[in-house]
Amino acid sequence: MTAIETLLRRLQHPTDNLPLVVFRVAFGLLMFAGTVRFVANGWVEAFYVQPAFHFSYYGFGWVKPLPGPWLYVVYAAVALLALGVAVGAFYRASIIGFFLLFTYTELLDKTYYLNHYYFISVLSFLMIFLPLNRRAAVDGLIWPALRSEVAPAWTLAALRLQLGLVYFFAGLAKLNPDWLLQALPLKIWLAAKADFPLLGPLFEAGWFAYAMSWSGALYDLSIVFWLLYRPTRLPAYLAVIGFHLLTGLLFNIGMFPYIMIACTLVFFSADELGWVNQGFHKVKTIGRQFSGHVERRTWNVASHDHTSRPTSHVPRPTSLKKLTQPTIFVVLTAFFALQILLPLRHWLYPDNVLWTEEGYRFAWKVMLAEKTGHVTFTITEPASGRSWDVFPAAYLTYQQEKQMSFQPDMILEFAHYLEQQFRQQGFADLEIRAEAYVSLNGRPSRLLLDPTVDLTRRANTLAHQDWILPSP
Repeated sequence: MTAIETLLRRLQHPTDNLPLVVFRVAFGLLMFAGTVRFVANGWVEAFYVQPAFHFSYYGFGWVKPLPGPWLYVVYAAVALLALGVAVGAFYRASIIGFFLLFTYTELLDKTYYLNHYYFISVLSFLMIFLPLNRRAAVDGLIWPALRSEVAPAWTLAALRLQLGLVYFFAGLAKLNPDWLLQALPLKIWLAAKADFPLLGPLFEAGWFAYAMSWSGALYDLSIVFWLLYRPTRLPAYLAVIGFHLLTGLLFNIGMFPYIMIACTLVFFSADELGWVNQGFHKVKTIGRQFSGHVERRTWNVASHDHTSRPTSHVPRPTSLKKLTQPTIFVVLTAFFALQILLPLRHWLYPDNVLWTEEGYRFAWKVMLAEKTGHVTFTITEPASGRSWDVFPAAYLTYQQEKQMSFQPDMILEFAHYLEQQFRQQGFADLEIRAEAYVSLNGRPSRLLLDPTVDLTRRANTLAHQDWILPSP
């Protein structure tokens, strides 16, 4: 038997699915809470309803916000679907709907791109292919034949691999001179938190920023291995809790710390999660009572119909068995190949990815750059020779302007938007140039783009943009 055959056999081996259930419940409840938080903070209105213009992702310019009231309907559906995932109700439909609607909202404007939003989309897509509704789930009450306390080992391996890739590539991205040799941008951020309780005085000490930078890189690169090894799993998880709670308190990164704390529970075995199993045992008992009640009622109806076997009028849901093993293997192989290639694609571009932003998104480059910028657009009408400056604040929200000011692809997209706006006012042919000054990790501001290039003649492509100036 070859090594590959041995591995495939081990991945097919049944394993207790309690960690999968804990993961499903935690994920669903956190997504529900996060969605409610997003709406309650007024971000639907501020991010998607009020702005007249939205920055689109490459290839997704066709994704547009729905009218205001319908956007709230979408977020309400996301919240309800998240609850459906948590309780395992119509699980397959719930997770597919959640993935589609959540990803739709994140594609509306790349101004608000965050690694943890991308992580949620990636994770929810992966969950479509996992049998997470076989235990402690409403689906098991409706369709008793679905119930099972085991799942193939590959289901746990897939979730652990996805979390491992996030940690590993986040650590790999930290192996750069700014992070290791200059303790940047942590040196800047920690100094601004000198009033933090207890630890505040340490934040002003230069050595502490270096200690945080190096320990952060080591943590990301090694934590998965400590979690995979049973003797070190518990202290490693305590480190996960401490690390993410501290970063959550220090930096405004939303739900990400709590998502990672909850999802990392998937590294524990079923016997290590015995305290959870007690709660699920109560659900299981209630489920059996409900199922027995349904079966008795069905038997009584069948008896009146003079049939000898109980019948069910509830159709069985679509299961993973209808997705053949080869299909799942092909889909997940392609999925993980993409997850490995996307974080590495910045090596295809010249220069520093933190400066050019080419290959920056979807690559787990977490908290690596403190960037500020200022950009002014100059519009020229060749026919008359007239030129005038345009300031983005007249068209964009504060957050949109802030993010655009140091991201070349967003500057280019806004230049094309300005061209369209002025064409509607009767200007037939215009040239638009941008003067953008950017500071990276506290350095003096430098020109980001060639200010002589007419951006209306440049297209947004995946190729390197030669009008981006070299990093200083």
